[in-house]
Amino acid sequence: MCFNSFFFLFFFMLINFFFFVYFIMNGLSVFFEWEIISFNSMSIVMSILLDWMSLLFMMFVSLISSVVIFYSKSYMNSELNLNRFIILVLMFVFSMVLLIISPNLISILLGWDGLGLISYCLVIYYQNLKSYNAGMLTALSNRIGDVMILMVICWVMNYGSWNYIFYFDFMKNDYVMFIISFMIIIAAMTKSAQIPFSSWLPAAMAAPTPVSALVHSSTLVTAGVYLLIRFNYLLIDMFFFKVLLFLSILTMFMSGISANYEFDLKKIIALSTLSQLGLMMSILSLGFPDIAFFHLLTHAMFKALLFMCAGVIIHMMNDIQDVRYMGGLSLYIPLTSLCLNISNLSLCGIPFLSGFYSKDLILEMVSFNSFNLMVFILFYLSTGLTVFYTFRLIMYVMINDFNLMMIYNLYDEDYIMLNSMFVLLFMSLLSGSFLSWFIFSYPYMIYLPFNLKLMVIYVSILGSILGFMVSNMGIYSLNKLLLSYNLSSFLCLMWFMPNLSTYGLSYIYLNFSQILFKNIDMGWSEIYSGKGIFNILKNYSVFYNIYQMNNFKIYLFSFILWFMILFIFFFI
Repeated sequence: MCFNSFFFLFFFMLINFFFFVYFIMNGLSVFFEWEIISFNSMSIVMSILLDWMSLLFMMFVSLISSVVIFYSKSYMNSELNLNRFIILVLMFVFSMVLLIISPNLISILLGWDGLGLISYCLVIYYQNLKSYNAGMLTALSNRIGDVMILMVICWVMNYGSWNYIFYFDFMKNDYVMFIISFMIIIAAMTKSAQIPFSSWLPAAMAAPTPVSALVHSSTLVTAGVYLLIRFNYLLIDMFFFKVLLFLSILTMFMSGISANYEFDLKKIIALSTLSQLGLMMSILSLGFPDIAFFHLLTHAMFKALLFMCAGVIIHMMNDIQDVRYMGGLSLYIPLTSLCLNISNLSLCGIPFLSGFYSKDLILEMVSFNSFNLMVFILFYLSTGLTVFYTFRLIMYVMINDFNLMMIYNLYDEDYIMLNSMFVLLFMSLLSGSFLSWFIFSYPYMIYLPFNLKLMVIYVSILGSILGFMVSNMGIYSLNKLLLSYNLSSFLCLMWFMPNLSTYGLSYIYLNFSQILFKNIDMGWSEIYSGKGIFNILKNYSVFYNIYQMNNFKIYLFSFILWFMILFIFFFI
């Protein structure tokens, strides 16, 4: 099943690639429409929009998912229900493809809801308490976005059709559009885990690593960004877009700080995903959908590779995810280390790797535009923090001393995993340049002052130096003096967001339900129903048991008693 799925998806990727090249060269868009039901001038139609954007995105999704399924063949080889896992992944990919090609809100809802439900099934795949909690948090956070999409469907009925793509011109300044835009932005924020819905994304790391590689690179979390790219022309002048800009920059900043306090390998990578999603959302809010889409695609490649490398390392370290136990792995697993380092450097935006082309373009567009100082400082600070936690991770995993004395079974010869990683390694090196040639038919010439042009390099160098220093920091270092316990726990716990969004909200209801359970279920209702009836029956049965003990005196007494009752009843 693994190889069949791999070949099918790989073939699908090649078809999409050739169609994409043909469409973008000829400037084509193809629109299919199938009417399912028509009722009172309101028709439910299934629509498909094929243009260069949807074809390119489908190509990337199918490439990453095919490689991830190939990788799962080895990673999940001890799994008894491997076929069930592969079917879930294929359903997930199908939901994403449905979302990508839909210009219609009904079919968008199908793909959107499919992503939410199947992601729940994948997060709870390893059936334990932690997975169930993470799955419920993921599902309930995403339900908010699903409800918003349902409400948008209701509001768009005012226009007589759900094909929003036709309304870009005359829906622009309509008051209904104001409501619709608000709901679309909220839906995208839940799916792409922006503040205040960020806490589900690190929790979703309970899923198997191949799922993490797929979900956090090109499918679930990018659905919100893709939706906003499609709706961008309607939303560009909205007040909510300014609010989204503020929230997405804060998300980028918050996740960058939290990743520096984290020691779980997969959670560090998940928080870096959150940081990059904030970057995509913020550049989208500034009015550059093409650049946001460009970064979405380049990020998908190196992030999937990063998760795959993390999966190999966790396997070799006997399922240990804590980076403090690792170190010096570049000596033992050179090929995996090569993939990990290149994907990490691409994440930092080191020149001429794929992440550089999109990240540098985004930061230069921010410098080029006249936004306020807070936007400018937070953008560059977040970029510095990305390099900071990346270099800290490289030091902990690759360069420092090996800290786990018992295990020395580190080997680098799982060729199924390595082959799948090398495909993504190749794409992580080349996808930035090839996409910049394809997507932008003209070169972006951005003229800036010398120091502003080199600002990216300045913050990167500063971040790498700080990351190196922090990874070698002793326990009695200056860090302990500068940061109090309360401040460091605030920064470590994602600004208390898990507490606010889950534990804080659920505490009231759980506490109330505990009181009800104690006083009603285990209290009054027990006394007057189950336990009360039981006590009455028990007492009667004890009495009858004594009565029926075959004692001659009792029989004689009862005979006399019944005789007296009959005598009284008949003769008096």
